[in-house]
Amino acid sequence: MFNEEVQALDTLQEKLDELRRYLDLGSKQERIAELEAEMARPGFWEQGDRAQDLLKERTGLEKIVEGWQRAAAELDDLRVLAELGEESEDEATLVEIRELLPELEKRVAQMEFTRMLSGEHDACNAIFSINAGAGGLEAQDWADMLLRMYLRFFEKKGFKAEITDFQEGEEGGLKNATLTVDGDFAYGWLRSEIGIHRLVRISPFDNNARRHTSFCSVFVFPQLPDDVVVEINEKDLRVDTYRSSGAGGQHVNKTDSAIRITHLPTGIVVSCQNERSQHKNRATAMGQLKARLYELERSKKAEEASVIAGEKMDIAWGSQIRSYVLHPYRMVKDHRTGFETGNTDAVLDGELSGFIEAYLLSGK
Repeated sequence: MFNEEVQALDTLQEKLDELRRYLDLGSKQERIAELEAEMARPGFWEQGDRAQDLLKERTGLEKIVEGWQRAAAELDDLRVLAELGEESEDEATLVEIRELLPELEKRVAQMEFTRMLSGEHDACNAIFSINAGAGGLEAQDWADMLLRMYLRFFEKKGFKAEITDFQEGEEGGLKNATLTVDGDFAYGWLRSEIGIHRLVRISPFDNNARRHTSFCSVFVFPQLPDDVVVEINEKDLRVDTYRSSGAGGQHVNKTDSAIRITHLPTGIVVSCQNERSQHKNRATAMGQLKARLYELERSKKAEEASVIAGEKMDIAWGSQIRSYVLHPYRMVKDHRTGFETGNTDAVLDGELSGFIEAYLLSGK
């Protein structure tokens, strides 16, 4: 009577045992104890950013450990329930187990999925940028659509996103935007979005209602922790100040607080304009530069390095990772994995998890 359910519980037990080994829960619990001991020391909260980083690390570790422990406890409860139900041949107990089992299976599957987020910096926050390709207003409007799409996705995932730089197009839309994205495994999730995004539609700006193709690029970098050292020579930097542009409150355009930093040896340019303080904008921009130089250094081939630095990637035909087609049919397709959907409205409203999960599971 309970054979199928018992077999499902056995399968879940095997998965949880494997996850315990993979997640190395013992080491994580030891690290939590170390962090709590350090946080109990006098003066800990006076350390500013370092204190916040350690607090975030502890919260992340606790989430992993407690998630596994909660799943294991629920599995034990279901086993006891199945044993009692089998002894009494209680049909109501069987129905209850069948109702509870799918939710537990779903959460264990979600924990298994975190195994795909095991890259060196997957647990880091992310620096996320969108850049319009050639094509003027068409491409800039597409960039604006992408920004809205990703902001909706961040909201659905519970990520906190902050726009640090925004350059409007002359006639509308945006030329480029840079954001910091704070959340669990933010970089791990978002690295799948690096590349060219292609839009095909009837242009709302064409009086003849012709079909247009537009391109935008997305770059994602891990926001590196403080213990990662990247040597930056101040002599290699050109620092320019300018007035903030775009929506940003009453402070915008009143002082030259925005910062643009050019790394002369590589040509990498980073900027930040969202803070009122020039000092804070510079610190944020330097963090972005650190992340980009780190990724550049990690690249083993000159061609890969130029792509990461954003110097030579053609935002055009043949290099797109994903196509968003609104005419003559409606479909969004990822060219790396083959994952596709006809629900374009949902995708443009931030439903991206299917694409990202397919990419991560492909191991590309």
